[in-house]
Amino acid sequence: MNSALQRSLEAGSLTLTAEVMPPRGGDPSETLAMAECLRGRVHAINVTDGSRAVMRMCSLAVCRLLIDAGLEPVLQVAGRDRNRIGLQADLLGAHALGIRNVLCLTGDPVRAGDQSSVRSVHELESVRLLQQVSAFNRGEDPVKDRLADGPTNLFAGTAADPHCASWSGLSRRLTRKREAGARFVQTQMVMDPRSLERFCRDLADPLELPVLAGVFLLKSARNARFINRVVPGACIPNHLIDRLDQADDPMDEGIAIAAEQVRQFSGIAQGVHLMAVKAEQRIPEVLDRAGVSLPVL
Repeated sequence: MNSALQRSLEAGSLTLTAEVMPPRGGDPSETLAMAECLRGRVHAINVTDGSRAVMRMCSLAVCRLLIDAGLEPVLQVAGRDRNRIGLQADLLGAHALGIRNVLCLTGDPVRAGDQSSVRSVHELESVRLLQQVSAFNRGEDPVKDRLADGPTNLFAGTAADPHCASWSGLSRRLTRKREAGARFVQTQMVMDPRSLERFCRDLADPLELPVLAGVFLLKSARNARFINRVVPGACIPNHLIDRLDQADDPMDEGIAIAAEQVRQFSGIAQGVHLMAVKAEQRIPEVLDRAGVSLPVL
């Protein structure tokens, strides 16, 4: 059976996703509690894979725990940390564990992390990772021609940044990802609706790629400046930082900004992807203020 995320996107319905980070340790209870706050509010919940090149529990384990809790996960898989055999094993394992949604990523550079001696692998970056998912979905074994137990059923997506400085490069890479098997796009945080509109109209729509626009919950001006400094590709504009700086309650202002973006972006893209690091419990309030609820399939 196809996932709820796949069914919603293929039906052309408003689609909502959010994300949680695995714990930096062996106890998943806090991550699961954050995910529980999203029950009934989003179609699926992404589980990050070594985001910002920082050690955390594997995404695969948390995804299975979400399934056990009756929640639908999106397995993020980054090519940075594992070789081809390791990634192939994870993809086959995901299928065996009942995980149906996969977001294929290259991975943040290790220089963004906190372990300076770490080395990247990058045998498979996002395009080749998508190609591998597609091959498994066709039942292909990389050595023995056919998988002994038949094809996998993995719904693969990719990430993109509508604010990318090289529009031609973004276009070429998105086309390659679509040809490799990407079925949907979740964007990085979007701060300029005009860039999102151009991205959807000129790039994603002609490729028949549904887009979920990234909305990031900013908790304070300090938080926004920190993100600009450490998150690759982030560029939160000064006028939003000023709003947070001048607010009596910065978190409430951040929720208001996110709700405005949800309303605006939902009219441009097919839906939104909500990110609220260590504040996932505030996502329902963002959606309530935006007047957005989960469509019934």
